[in-house]
Amino acid sequence: MQVRIIDAEAASGLMEPLTALVVKAGEAILAVNRAAMRIDGKQDGSPVTEADLAADRIIADGLARLAGDVPTLSEERTQLASPPFQGSFFLIDPLDGTKEFVAGRDEFTVNLALITRGVPLLGIVSAPALGLLWRGIVGRGAERVTFDGATIGAAAPIHTRKLPAQGEPWVAAVSRSHGDPISEAFIDNRPNAVRKTCGSAVKFGRIAEGSADIYPRFGPTSEWDVGAGCAVVTAAGGRVTDGKGGALSFGQRRDAGFIIPEFIAWGDPQAAGCY
Repeated sequence: MQVRIIDAEAASGLMEPLTALVVKAGEAILAVNRAAMRIDGKQDGSPVTEADLAADRIIADGLARLAGDVPTLSEERTQLASPPFQGSFFLIDPLDGTKEFVAGRDEFTVNLALITRGVPLLGIVSAPALGLLWRGIVGRGAERVTFDGATIGAAAPIHTRKLPAQGEPWVAAVSRSHGDPISEAFIDNRPNAVRKTCGSAVKFGRIAEGSADIYPRFGPTSEWDVGAGCAVVTAAGGRVTDGKGGALSFGQRRDAGFIIPEFIAWGDPQAAGCY
């Protein structure tokens, strides 16, 4: 199969139909009765529900219609992926924050990224129960969008904020379910750090819209948890690095199990040197 390369201009033409597709997947998640749904365990011990699978089916069918020649890597269909991806591919987490969803909380997301040559180019992070999504194309800006059911509202431009001035607190987005000692120590080294607890990829949205400054994760996570948020934060003016300040790469290795060992999302890219 010929390798397809999607650039920012072509990605712009896909943004609206991809947004509609992600919103539709969110509707399917919200239609599931959490009190009566089936919950299974994966080999890694993480939960998967009928809501995860319903959202994944909708996204898979939609991408086949929109861009059937572009490969996909979904959390629920890793066995069908054939990395390394040389051109562009879609990276999908149909329900990020399954633990939040199972617990009855609202901060779970549908994540969809378009990766080109290993780098996130387009990202959509949708929080169906909040009626909010964050989206962006690197080099073309980012937006926060409200929606109600399938009705998508107006888009408002968003931008990350500058490094807090001396004496002002850093706001750190932290996980409710996946804390780790190294991340906690990193936050403690920020002057007057204030923690903002968020579930799933909502943390990336808070960085992108300028309501938080950093989101460190010094524990392993998967590429589909990070790709969409990375694109949105970068499009909004921020930066997402590895733990040493280097670039992240997506879809290039299978032997590592699609794992990202650690990352830091920075609202101000200049702050990436502030370790």
